[in-house]
Amino acid sequence: MRPVPSNLGSSARPLAEVYDVALLDLDGVVYIGPDAVPAAPEVLAAVRAAGMRLAFVTNNASRPPEVVAAHLTELGIEAAAEEVVSSAQAAAHYLADRLPAAAKVLVVGTTGLEAALRERGLVPVYEADDDVAAVVQGYSPDLSWRQLAEGAVAINRGVPWVATNADPTVPSPRGRLPGNGSLVAALRCATGAEPIVTGKPDPTMHRESVQRSGAQRPLVVGDRLDTDIEGANAAGCDSLLVLTGVTSPAELLAAGPERRPTYLSADVRGLLNVHDRPRVTDAGAVCGRWRATTGPAGSGPRRLLLHDTEDATVADGEADDLDALRALCAISWASGAEGPVRVAAAGADGTRGQGEQVIERLGLADRSGG
Repeated sequence: MRPVPSNLGSSARPLAEVYDVALLDLDGVVYIGPDAVPAAPEVLAAVRAAGMRLAFVTNNASRPPEVVAAHLTELGIEAAAEEVVSSAQAAAHYLADRLPAAAKVLVVGTTGLEAALRERGLVPVYEADDDVAAVVQGYSPDLSWRQLAEGAVAINRGVPWVATNADPTVPSPRGRLPGNGSLVAALRCATGAEPIVTGKPDPTMHRESVQRSGAQRPLVVGDRLDTDIEGANAAGCDSLLVLTGVTSPAELLAAGPERRPTYLSADVRGLLNVHDRPRVTDAGAVCGRWRATTGPAGSGPRRLLLHDTEDATVADGEADDLDALRALCAISWASGAEGPVRVAAAGADGTRGQGEQVIERLGLADRSGG
């Protein structure tokens, strides 16, 4: 893993002009459940027009690439099957490199795994026969007890067990729902075994994405710190975190070095924007009209203060909130400490000013009463 700086990066040109391929996570970045993230179709069309190629990279192994591409197209996002890279493909590639041709692999999942195994010359099966060479498990909303039971039988015999990912949740319009990691936990509990995980953040997934997309200077775009961003850092790749999925500003402020993104944006519009690096000085971290400092030490979570500077022009609300969050990230990460933080606001004259509203919108308001 490359060293990760304690600050966000900068780009004087739009990211779509700097990087050749956007490795886009899907759930929480491009769509949530059956619906596109607002503005994503229009933005991604503009990104293509700017010369950046797109690869749709997902830890969700439930659907084959052509089905994913058709879904994206229905949402107004131009996509071809060859632009889709799934964790099922990474897992099948991993197994094909280690098993003989036509080896039987027990599927604990659905059609996405079947197609990926067949592409690599392996034979998907659904019963734990004596000649099963491995088990592969991927997310399926229809996963049954019977499939888990067959998987447990094979794993208990000692065959290799590969999981496409260990994401504990998936985003949905109703909030976070159980993901593949939660289903993997059931087999872990039943067998005492530990799977080989080939999806993000494992570099296996990144190599699969780069190979299939032909990227020379890829940019990972994701909503999860523990998969998208950690995987990008493990592979030495720059990343853009978007806030349309599961990561909250509070989680970002508390992130350890291996989970810190290069860039930050509210959504995929960040691909069309320039990005300013917060300036870190002895007086704190400054971005736009906002200055962030560390608060007085004490027991409990670390304290950060957000100052509304006196001489800055008020910017667009969303962009202004992001500048505040960038400044807070810079001071939090520069401190060298990790873990939860509390954020309070202070105006230029010592009052809380507009900062209190920004903190509220970012979900950083301290409701502990302390």
